[in-house]
Amino acid sequence: MGLFDSLHPDMEKTLHLAVRYLGYRPRSEQEVNDYLKKKQYDKKIISKIIALLKRHDYLNDETFARLFVESRKRRNPKSKFALGYELKQKGISSDIRETVLKDYKDNHMAIKALGSKLGQWQHLDLEKKKKKALNYLRYRGFGYDVCMAAWQHFLGDMEGIGSQNDHTK
Repeated sequence: MGLFDSLHPDMEKTLHLAVRYLGYRPRSEQEVNDYLKKKQYDKKIISKIIALLKRHDYLNDETFARLFVESRKRRNPKSKFALGYELKQKGISSDIRETVLKDYKDNHMAIKALGSKLGQWQHLDLEKKKKKALNYLRYRGFGYDVCMAAWQHFLGDMEGIGSQNDHTK
């Protein structure tokens, strides 16, 4: 049995809209629900459509959460707390959030986030660079200790490069 087999015309129209919405990127159940509500569809039809999408594995909050976290790790690293908050805003249950974020390492992600930015700040003196780095990480939800550890990691790398340059002269 296919996804669109023997549907009432109202449901078929709503289903087409939901599938098109899911076509751009994975979504949580709440995101699809909110989108269809915004389009002013009946609540009963929306719940039937969501059940149908779940049954055919078009909607799965755990899969969505895993993909969301992996995407953030690659493109926009944030703290475990910040990611948990974003997932909560998207309607992901606390059990799924805990499962998906169980192995998330703030220290590693802070270093990764900072590594992508330090090149842009190479013209700044050390104090300004430190201030920018700590603000950048704090804005992404990392705690002070994690921010300082990431800064120390790069500070050690910068000092190592400086001493290598001294030996080559």
